[in-house]
Amino acid sequence: MAYSEKVMDHFANPRNVGEIENADGIGEVGNSKCGDIMKMYIKVDNDIITDVKFKTFGCGAAIATSSMATELIKGKSINDALKLTNKAVMEALDGLPPVKVHCSVLAEQAIKAAVSDYYKRRGVDPEPIVGNVPECDSCGCEG
Repeated sequence: MAYSEKVMDHFANPRNVGEIENADGIGEVGNSKCGDIMKMYIKVDNDIITDVKFKTFGCGAAIATSSMATELIKGKSINDALKLTNKAVMEALDGLPPVKVHCSVLAEQAIKAAVSDYYKRRGVDPEPIVGNVPECDSCGCEG
């Protein structure tokens, strides 16, 4: 299984790892079957994601997609972050092997879960804005 240089770089030197104390939104998605679990923390100021961190338990591709996803939404508006697709994450990483595509889906879902949590904490129903965020076991991995 060949990984791009960008995947290897984000795996070896992941960006934005850790937790945010007093985060405005926390999203956790994962799949007990394949073992990949992502937790994403966001800090929001005037609808802009000013900081984002993640903790991922999983394979190198899961770590790399989490890292790249955080880079792609940092400094962006919530609306822009919600438009980030797993395809865009994969393209930014110069591709993923087919069996690892589910990792990019998890990264997209982790962002949506964190934004959903952000709205819930403010007493706003997130579903009309974010859509339905699957909790787990829907990433399509083979696990």
